[in-house]
Amino acid sequence: MHLRERTRAPSRATGPPVTARSSTATPTPVAPAPGQGRLGTFGPVGLVLAGGISVQFGGALAVTLMPRAGALGVVTLRLLAAAIVLLVVCRPRLRGHSRTDWGTVIVFGVTMGAMNGLFYSAVARIPLGPAVTLEVLGPLTLSVLASRRAVNALWAGLALGGVFLLGGGGFGELDPTGVALALGAGAMWAAYIVFSARTGRRFPQADGLALAMAVAALLFLPIGIAEAGTRLLDPTTIALGSAVALLSSVLPYTLELLALRRLPASTFAILMSLEPAIAATAGFLILGQALSATEAAAIALVIAASIGAVRTQVARGKLPPLPVEGQ
Repeated sequence: MHLRERTRAPSRATGPPVTARSSTATPTPVAPAPGQGRLGTFGPVGLVLAGGISVQFGGALAVTLMPRAGALGVVTLRLLAAAIVLLVVCRPRLRGHSRTDWGTVIVFGVTMGAMNGLFYSAVARIPLGPAVTLEVLGPLTLSVLASRRAVNALWAGLALGGVFLLGGGGFGELDPTGVALALGAGAMWAAYIVFSARTGRRFPQADGLALAMAVAALLFLPIGIAEAGTRLLDPTTIALGSAVALLSSVLPYTLELLALRRLPASTFAILMSLEPAIAATAGFLILGQALSATEAAAIALVIAASIGAVRTQVARGKLPPLPVEGQ
């Protein structure tokens, strides 16, 4: 879903909550050079924020496309377009890989497809902001469990408080199926982070990502055809689906790659933790999905929990190179 190169694999398979979906391991983020100052930092920070805005506004555009092709049809168009771009740009080698290599990349592709399918099915039922907030609980849980520190009980408590508020004390105001789908997407996101790292260790550059994207696209093709049929061949639908792939995958992936060359990992992870707020803004501006004060407070709690978990790992010096997620 993104266009990223990798110079070396991450040292661990788990990481902090991050929000860029469908990716392999990224280059090790490095601290800005001495004397870079505020202006030197603003450039990569701006790139990360631009990437996050692109992802979430791409998600909002996908919601507007769903009446034309259905949620699973939109996923199919997005995965196909992203796979074509990645295969053309990366031109991955098909020979010289072991069975374990292929098994890893296939599982990565299955995870990627499931994550996207569950998330888009969720945003067809509940607003974009709450959906992203629930989804980010997956990598947040992974981060908390990997850290194994007592202070992470606080971050877990904040996140649970946010979930409780989102559900109005019992999810009475959000569609229960949409909530379950968003949580399922979060679980797949956590698995995606693990297999992103494993794929990154076995394939050079972005080859593993390109192959995994092709696997996800092939798996979803019959599902998309079953839901949307000949509507997938409509030129307008194809154009909009390609725009979703560009906004949600290729463009943010490229921007994040450029940013990670100059941005510390801790700063990057904290910026990515703001995605629920960006999603809520995109939902409001494009889809007219206004948030109540309670929902806004819930999103703020989950963002605070994400940032707290990141800072805890940074304090222990255990923040690994980041795989960036992918919706």
